[in-house]
Amino acid sequence: MQNTYMTLLLPDALLLLAVILAWLNDIFTGATNRAGNRTTYVIAVMASLLSALGYLWFAAQGQSHYFFENMYVVDPFANLMKATVTAGFAVALIYSRKYIEERGLLRGDFYLLAMFSLLGQLVMISGHNFLLLYLGLELMSLSLYALIALRPDDVQQPTASSMMSKLAAEAAIKYYVLGALASGFLLYGISMLYGATGSLDLDEVFRAIASGRINYTVLLFGVIFIVAGVAFKLGAVPFHMWVPDVYHGAPTAMTLLIGGGPKVAAFAWGLRLLVVGLLPLAIDWQQMLVILAALSLIVGNLVGIAQKSIKRMLAYSAISNMGFVLLGLLSGVVGGRLDNIVGAYSSATFYSIIYLLTTLGSFGIVMLLARRDFEVDSIDAFKGLNQRHPLFALVMLVMMFSLAGIPPTAGFYAKFAVLEALMNTGLTWLVILAVLSSLLGAFYYLRIVKLMYFDAPVDQAPLVAYAGARILLVVNGCALLALGLMPGPLLSLCTRALQQTLFP
Repeated sequence: MQNTYMTLLLPDALLLLAVILAWLNDIFTGATNRAGNRTTYVIAVMASLLSALGYLWFAAQGQSHYFFENMYVVDPFANLMKATVTAGFAVALIYSRKYIEERGLLRGDFYLLAMFSLLGQLVMISGHNFLLLYLGLELMSLSLYALIALRPDDVQQPTASSMMSKLAAEAAIKYYVLGALASGFLLYGISMLYGATGSLDLDEVFRAIASGRINYTVLLFGVIFIVAGVAFKLGAVPFHMWVPDVYHGAPTAMTLLIGGGPKVAAFAWGLRLLVVGLLPLAIDWQQMLVILAALSLIVGNLVGIAQKSIKRMLAYSAISNMGFVLLGLLSGVVGGRLDNIVGAYSSATFYSIIYLLTTLGSFGIVMLLARRDFEVDSIDAFKGLNQRHPLFALVMLVMMFSLAGIPPTAGFYAKFAVLEALMNTGLTWLVILAVLSSLLGAFYYLRIVKLMYFDAPVDQAPLVAYAGARILLVVNGCALLALGLMPGPLLSLCTRALQQTLFP
């Protein structure tokens, strides 16, 4: 029986083995060896894809088991989220290969740091102890700080690479400083919870709070600081200051690695903290999430309209989309009843998966437009894209429609599912605000469509994408259309995973 339990850790073990193999390959071949770096790339992509298949298989089995003195849990929700982030990680590496090769970043340290950040995301998703959840967050964050600050091989030359390196260093410093502040908030909140409950185990904290025999004031202060930490990692207003600057300053490949899987991992991490550990205090943290969600929707969409940089526009888009994720998180408990818990959290899970797919495709097109001596910044780079390459313009159109929530894309059904769950809470004013803010946000998404199809191109350079990225972009666009037309299977998988995890 123990061997059966241990098979649940095989995908985790495969990724850990891949990190070790990549590290050994980097040592023996050298950081500048192109053949060795390509081997590291293959190891990272193949291990991620195989692990994603393994996680998806175990998610369908519905098994839940605890490891390492109940500090690490493998349940259907964890497996579904892990399958999402590992598959997204592999796709991000495939999209970014040409981009990083042209900028002298195709090195072993790039892939090793990226894989360490992935391991941190896996720990965040499966952590069942406040301390382990914090360690997973720091492993992911510290790896991303270093990843952003990587210097290109040709940085000494007065080219676009040198300017990119300066902007990346500035973005890394901003991310590090604000990330350290958020970590301090989180640790302070955890210390207060530990002082009140005497435990760091999520289940024991839950039982201690439910008993009602502990200091409520201390608990409330702890929850406030924990919610602040969750909001920072999601990039919710008013903890969003780092998002536009980091998205804009980091090389696009690193931006994708920050804005893709880590957002899904942060959602799963927040659900572990707030729902699994602090559900008896839902009436308190829900009120905080209402404010954070409303501010994120308003600021993300209003400020996004004014952006002329595609990366800053997508950054404010991320802020508004995280507002929708928070809407799903706050819709679980209605008047102290758990009637809506599975439907609300499954809608938020579905939304986070769709958002990852859309982010991957959007930044994949941005990297496609970039060249060795040209970094895409202005939205004017999309002018006349339909004349230059109709297929890629069509993929970008699907991405923008999905972000705007226009049918028949998956983004429409994801927003609809969240709003439906929110309606069940009776917060009609918040539903109206979400709809109106989405209508405002549709302006800057449709502006990209207008530039692609109705403006003359300003750049006639041919668009070159190697076969893997080209095929994946098409599959990515088709997946968003298919999930928009037939969302049932994925939504059912999300619902079943939450049902089996929260009510085993």
